[in-house]
Amino acid sequence: MTKTTFGVIVGNRGFFPDMLAKQGRKNILDVLKTNGFGAVALSMKDTKYGAVETFEDAKKCAALFAGNADKIDGIIVTLPNFGDEKAVAETVKRSGLNVPVLIQAEPDDRGKMTIANRRDSFCGKFSVCNNLRQAGIPYSLTNSHTVSVTSAAFKKDLDDFSSACRIVRGLENVRFGAIGARTGAFNTVRYSEKILELSGISVETIDLSEILGRVERLADNDRAVKRKLNAIKNYTPTDSVPADRLLKMAKFGYVIDQWVTETELAGTAIQCWTALEEFFGIVPCTLMSMMGESLAPSACEVDVTGLLGMYILQLAGGTQAALLDWNNNYGSDSDKTVLFHCSNLPKSFFKSAKMDYQEIIAGSVGKENTYGTIVGRIAANKATFCRTATDDAEGIITAYVGEGQFTNDKLESFGGYGVMKIPNLQLLCQYICRMGFEHHVAVGLTEKADAIAEALDTYMGWEVYRHR
Repeated sequence: MTKTTFGVIVGNRGFFPDMLAKQGRKNILDVLKTNGFGAVALSMKDTKYGAVETFEDAKKCAALFAGNADKIDGIIVTLPNFGDEKAVAETVKRSGLNVPVLIQAEPDDRGKMTIANRRDSFCGKFSVCNNLRQAGIPYSLTNSHTVSVTSAAFKKDLDDFSSACRIVRGLENVRFGAIGARTGAFNTVRYSEKILELSGISVETIDLSEILGRVERLADNDRAVKRKLNAIKNYTPTDSVPADRLLKMAKFGYVIDQWVTETELAGTAIQCWTALEEFFGIVPCTLMSMMGESLAPSACEVDVTGLLGMYILQLAGGTQAALLDWNNNYGSDSDKTVLFHCSNLPKSFFKSAKMDYQEIIAGSVGKENTYGTIVGRIAANKATFCRTATDDAEGIITAYVGEGQFTNDKLESFGGYGVMKIPNLQLLCQYICRMGFEHHVAVGLTEKADAIAEALDTYMGWEVYRHR
């Protein structure tokens, strides 16, 4: 994961002790370095203590940020004392940066409330937020109104904010690939390319016949095909899979890899059900699993907005994401559900996994035409789920996000499957049904629901439900 870098504004106001700003600057820069983040900040020579107080200070800081715009993912405003709200707003405005902004205020010590060392950052934060709101600049807040930058609580705030920054930066001019037409039986995954484009998300399409035509041109002994075949065999056990089907997979996978590289795609959504099985004789699940494992997510059934949810989870946590069905109740437990797919989950989701055939459609197209799934039980783990959709009637992007826990509850199934416990699951199911969301949901093995909701709501301007 690329290092996240922040532009740092150290607020100061002359009515309050200047040394607080000096120490505050040192503290925030030390904390960022310790936690692996980059920083762009005024030096002690640029302004008094490297802080921003006057209009001239604001212009200097804005110019510094503008000159480093390509590497600044977000801005942190730290208030060691009350700070100058006008200077903060001027800095952000003049920088020209359109990135997330976090406002942090240092707490006072009740034993140090005299004029010599009081901060009044509690009050100053209100003023900074007021001025940013007047300027139309969106911003994020720490969970506590005041919090020390050296505290564990701020480390959590910083972690969530960095995730939000990665999401916003990652969605900027992102490109996804749609391979094949939407499967006729899956009206549920229809979406609007135009609404996505309004948020800077482009979709590159290619007909499945064109992919298969390129596959047909490849010789069995092509070196690139052999490399792909070895990669498949090294990725998962393939002992029960016929050699000719593995060769087909290798060719198909190589062609997709080439197209993804040529068109600079961040992820793909692939037609599967049931054209590939009937007319080509494989399922692409293991290939999609391999892409997901390498942080190039791939969604089935040409579910592009499902892919978007996967990509957002990946940006937030820096870990792999999967697309699953909200598939079954788990007995009478109202807070547990069975999540399932055939499957194409990244192998890092599983306790153990192997390549097999697709049991659901084998009866209609023949077992020999359905090899390529990667199957196993999802290991117990914390998880975040996310779904995005285009609401064509309203002309907006909508989303829901929440957290749950994969459990070790007993379950016998096939494909890729697991039991997830989610607080107030029945309320979530009601929401999904009433809002007309799809039956697919993206899942990541991380806890990032707050950061995702903040990024999509505050900065992307989408309509987001945060389930709790």
